[in-house]
Amino acid sequence: MFRPLFVFIGTRYTRAKRRNHFVSFISLTSMIGLALGVVVMIVVLSVMNGFDHEMRTRVLGMVPHATIESGEAINDWPSLAAKVKQNPQVAAVAPFTQMQGLLTNNGQVSKVLLNAIDPALERNVSIIDNFMKQGKLDDLTPGSFGIVIGDKAATKLGVGIGDKITFVAPEVSVTPAGMFPRMKRFTVVGIFHVGAGELDGYLGVTNLQDLAKMHRWKPDQVQGLRLKFDDLFQAPREAWNIAQRLGEDRYYARDWTRTHGNLYQAIRMEKAMIGLLLLLIVAVAAFNIISTLVMVVNDKKGDIAILRTLGATPGTIMRTFMVQGTVIGVVGTAIGAVVGIFAALNVSAAISALEGVIGHKFLNADVYFIDYLPSQVQSQDVVMVCAAALVLSFLATLYPAWRAARTQPAEALRYE
Repeated sequence: MFRPLFVFIGTRYTRAKRRNHFVSFISLTSMIGLALGVVVMIVVLSVMNGFDHEMRTRVLGMVPHATIESGEAINDWPSLAAKVKQNPQVAAVAPFTQMQGLLTNNGQVSKVLLNAIDPALERNVSIIDNFMKQGKLDDLTPGSFGIVIGDKAATKLGVGIGDKITFVAPEVSVTPAGMFPRMKRFTVVGIFHVGAGELDGYLGVTNLQDLAKMHRWKPDQVQGLRLKFDDLFQAPREAWNIAQRLGEDRYYARDWTRTHGNLYQAIRMEKAMIGLLLLLIVAVAAFNIISTLVMVVNDKKGDIAILRTLGATPGTIMRTFMVQGTVIGVVGTAIGAVVGIFAALNVSAAISALEGVIGHKFLNADVYFIDYLPSQVQSQDVVMVCAAALVLSFLATLYPAWRAARTQPAEALRYE
């Protein structure tokens, strides 16, 4: 036996040995319930962190942090870029021109946002070069009318590298024979896969000078400048300040919060709400500890009475049962943390393997903004979950322990 006495008795009660093992069984179920709650909470929060991380790195790495645009074509964009770079928050600048329309091939049609770039400068503001499956951005040479599209669009249109596709612009050409939509044949020179259905299906990339011809502009004229910031959360305010300094009557700013801000805020809100709901699961598991200890107190009334007659104080009795509940909480939380971290680190691979076995895609790119299940374990989330589980399990011991301390020896031994 070791000291203090209440620690020894409390740990012995956790693995109670009687003719029936009901008490030790309910202690085990309480541990399992608490461990499962911790596992689920760690895994789900890690998945939400993964969505948040992928949103910031992949999706927001492809779309502009901010743009400076004008109502008319910009002639001398290098001098404008030099003025923009005077802002210390701006990491890189690149010119761009956009045009919406349709891509068609053999009766298949897909909408597209055609983004004209300078391949040499685009690498400074976009991560598209990291996700090229076939071809490369350098193949977008002036005058070649090459185009880079996502793999989802390529599959829908049934095209590959070297194939011709038709771009239909939302304009008409008036001829003596009548009005016809403006069309241009492009050659597929590259295919990318980001993992975001919106980008893989509806984004096309071509050369600046080629799209300038479609707009009937001069080769060196552009629509605006794409800006990359060191901190993307500073983009809305800094882009507005830059536009104000350049002259709000000539230039205006747009930033990622207008295009993907709602999605990002939704992910953050969902993480907070799901975390709160999962905390209730841990609270229910902690409530099981109350039930367990109440049953133990009823089962051990005779032992409590004997300890009281041997000189144990109500405080000693109370601490004894608090030790038992705390042991259940600590063991359950520790097991849950270990299993939860392991599950969170492997959930992406497990889901991918399961999709391969059953042949079904859980995250369809047509519905979700990414088509895979990301996961990112963050130490602060693990600490928060474990701390919440331990605090709740400790609080759950107070009432049963107080009830045990109020046991009257004479009344408890009357029927023994």
